Amino acid sequence: MLKEKVKQLLEQGLEEDPSLFLIDFTMGADNSIHVVIDGDHGVTVKDCINISRAIEHNLDREEHDFSLEVASAGATAPLVMPRQYLKNIGRKLEVQTNDETLEGNLTAVNDESIVLEWKAREPKPIGKGKVTVQKTKELNFSDIKKAKVVLKF
Repeated sequence: MLKEKVKQLLEQGLEEDPSLFLIDFTMGADNSIHVVIDGDHGVTVKDCINISRAIEHNLDREEHDFSLEVASAGATAPLVMPRQYLKNIGRKLEVQTNDETLEGNLTAVNDESIVLEWKAREPKPIGKGKVTVQKTKELNFSDIKKAKVVLKF
């Protein structure tokens, strides 16, 4: 009962800012509520506060004892939704599939797949030495086991 009420309040809170979307929602047996959100333009502390208030201010503490945590998806958290890929076009990703691990720049996203581009050194077709070539690979979301943004410092 409480879980359904919280989910409904969470959805209403997210409707107030269409650029925000839900990544994860869990509720423990001890009524510990954990919400992870992301946004098309990132997530601010104010966004987390607004979602927290949308839930907390509409629940009666006299009726239900609960704890609430609203957080943004971290910079190193894996990408789990196609919408997260869209906001990371142009950034470098590390993508694991069942067969391989690729690292390249995310150049395109559609409803079913992403496109990665990277440079690789390969042996020359004729003669000794290597040549730098531009590689491109399209990966279906169904083939991606894990993907995360590569941070540079």
